[in-house]
Amino acid sequence: MTLRFKKLRPDAILPSYAHPSDAGMDVRSVEDLTIAPGKRALVPTGLVMLLPPGYEAQVRPRSGLALKSGVTVLNTPGTIDSGYRGEVGVILANFGETDFSVKKGDKIAQIVIAPVTQPTIEETDVVDETDRGAGGFGSTGV
Repeated sequence: MTLRFKKLRPDAILPSYAHPSDAGMDVRSVEDLTIAPGKRALVPTGLVMLLPPGYEAQVRPRSGLALKSGVTVLNTPGTIDSGYRGEVGVILANFGETDFSVKKGDKIAQIVIAPVTQPTIEETDVVDETDRGAGGFGSTGV
């Protein structure tokens, strides 16, 4: 599979894998900005992704940003559908206690490419019994 990107700005950096076995490719900011504690921002990448049909791109947080600064991707995992042709943006939220500075070129998130399955949808009047049943929301203990 080949994944193509169009640069909207000459300073945009194509995503890359830090290690050959990594699932996620790092994406980078094309702008400097500051996110205050408790606030969020849409961070632009300067890239359009040409994702082929049958796949999605999942935008996920970087563990180092979360641990060290309390910064995460707000709607994680965010989904980029194969038909989307706008700029890839990352919604970062600052749950830390101090301002978080994003600099141009900083790694802000990772993207994982995954296959999409679209089942046929049907309505039913019958729900089969299972050992778990309707138990959820902590029903197996905390």
